[in-house]
Amino acid sequence: MMSNTAAWITEAKARPFEIRPSPLGVPGDNQILVQNRAIAINPIDGKFQSLALYPINYPAILGQDVAGEVVAIGANVTRFKKGDRVIGTTIGFNSGRHEEKAFQAYTILQTNMASEIPDAISFERAVVLPLGITTSASALFHPDFLSLQLPTEPAQAPLGKTLLVWGGASSVGSNAIQLAVAAGYEVITTASPKNFTYVKKLGASVVFDYSSLTIISDLVNSVQGKTMVGVFDAVGAWAPALEFIQKTESTKIIITTTRGFPIPPEGITMNQVSALSIKDNHVGKAVFEDFLPKALKSGVFVPAPEPLVAGRGLESLQGAVDLQRKGTSALKIVVLL
Repeated sequence: MMSNTAAWITEAKARPFEIRPSPLGVPGDNQILVQNRAIAINPIDGKFQSLALYPINYPAILGQDVAGEVVAIGANVTRFKKGDRVIGTTIGFNSGRHEEKAFQAYTILQTNMASEIPDAISFERAVVLPLGITTSASALFHPDFLSLQLPTEPAQAPLGKTLLVWGGASSVGSNAIQLAVAAGYEVITTASPKNFTYVKKLGASVVFDYSSLTIISDLVNSVQGKTMVGVFDAVGAWAPALEFIQKTESTKIIITTTRGFPIPPEGITMNQVSALSIKDNHVGKAVFEDFLPKALKSGVFVPAPEPLVAGRGLESLQGAVDLQRKGTSALKIVVLL
């Protein structure tokens, strides 16, 4: 009989995680129960634990990214069966249910926030995707944000429109570049010089050094004569993104991953993306069901950034979260189970 174990935070800022039993989830309508084989770490995990910036109820379980095998399916589930290899973004911070978070042996996923993965892609490579692709998809395609055309496999024909992704080598940026290209958009991006080749392989047409003293003028010159659809700030660099968009004749929309920005000048729209906003509309299905399984199988969408395995077992999660908080470049911290 299956039993579950999780990494718990017992109170605000408590560390290390306590490894102890957790309820085993029972999948409901349009849900699957996954035995986790790999878990990825996101910046929000360390912020939840060390800074307690966001209100949560304790004891708590963290985590959004899982990869594993389906062990049970709920009612109305036709896409998945037991034994399927999948990835998914958890919705526990929205639902409030411990069973729907990642830092444990078994996790409940919504089917429209999960995708099959081909046998050729390992769990550790695939698990870098879920929250990165969810955040990017929300920013790019949700009607409340950039509201771009949806991605397809094969990719849409070029639309003659350009998107700036600030921070293309980040986890979110890596996914945003690939999604936008699959939707038919040209992508220009920023990165450190050591990651120029990396972001170009993902599909960016032009890349600029974000630390250059001439970055704003370089970007402005690069979009002269182009039809811009806006800016997606994938790393919380809203200030230079705002400076750039003020100096262009482009669509003056900035979607950013962070909060705390000032009210933008008149004529400019700036919003913080809400990753889980796609779980209840057409975008979740369009990305996780209609696009991603085929794109991963064909190889046109690649898991990015590369995984950096920080250990095996739930006991390794604390060290993995600590490692992530030190910062990464074109890497995502992963724990294997």
